[in-house]
Amino acid sequence: MSTMRKCFPITSTASRTVIKPTNHGSQTRMTSTKSPFELKPKYADFKKVQASRPIFDSTLPITYTKNPDPNWKYGKGSSDISSLEKIYVEIDPYEDGRPMISNYKLLVSGVPRPVSFVSTVSKDGTRNLAPFSYFQVVDHDPPIFVIGFSGRAERPKDTMRNLVETGECVISVVSEHMIEAVNATSLDVPFGQSEWEFSGMHPAPSSTVKAERVKEAVFSVEGKLLEMKDLDYGHAKSGKPFGSLAIIQATRFWVRKDALGEKGEEIDLSVMRPLVQLGGIQYGRVRETFELPRPSLANELAVKSSGLERFLEEKKQALQ
Repeated sequence: MSTMRKCFPITSTASRTVIKPTNHGSQTRMTSTKSPFELKPKYADFKKVQASRPIFDSTLPITYTKNPDPNWKYGKGSSDISSLEKIYVEIDPYEDGRPMISNYKLLVSGVPRPVSFVSTVSKDGTRNLAPFSYFQVVDHDPPIFVIGFSGRAERPKDTMRNLVETGECVISVVSEHMIEAVNATSLDVPFGQSEWEFSGMHPAPSSTVKAERVKEAVFSVEGKLLEMKDLDYGHAKSGKPFGSLAIIQATRFWVRKDALGEKGEEIDLSVMRPLVQLGGIQYGRVRETFELPRPSLANELAVKSSGLERFLEEKKQALQ
């Protein structure tokens, strides 16, 4: 069964089955047993593979194309009918003998995710910086974000501990020019060493939280933790690690001036240059976009060329 941890005010850190504290001098870090799985490198020599690829061109413009099927009509369905003839495989994520790493690989390769850079500070003032792709904005009034923490027994996240202890963070959206520095913060450095130093990123002061924002980020969000939800669902009883979901309310937005629209409502995609994380070590960039207006019933019925009126009439006749 899942539980909800109210985080204001914070009185204590909720214990987790797979985590045990160990002392490092006067400081404490959460540690645990070795991971039940290991991610193996995709390439024996990545530098050799990298050398054979084209150079990344950061000057390429973001262009517009038509939408995939400009002549689409109501009732037509997918523009690629060949998908109806394909064979599909049913997978039970809980099948006996199916390792958890298989679900991980399947999900991260099947669900593209935005990449965030989360800054936190521990109660003793230690600064932490870490990337997350289990991240999303889920509402705008009030602005709410979520961050997912996997049940990784071998390396519980300092970010999660700091969030629970202090209730504060800064979320930055990762752009192309930041990715190598962001990736460097994945390094499993010893406790007490700041990921800021390894990344070379520059901290900038925040207004409503103690955690600093990343100066290089085009868009950053200061936030307060509303709740930390344990995604247990019976895992604790079986001794398995389980994940958690942080629900965060934004308290301030920071946008680079040259990226912000005149009304303060939009961020220029050509300046933002966001990345998405795909399967494994693969990332995607935005190079082409298309626009597709959302339809309204009144407008579509008023425009003959939309085909909606004809579609509804044919459907009505078919039912008679």
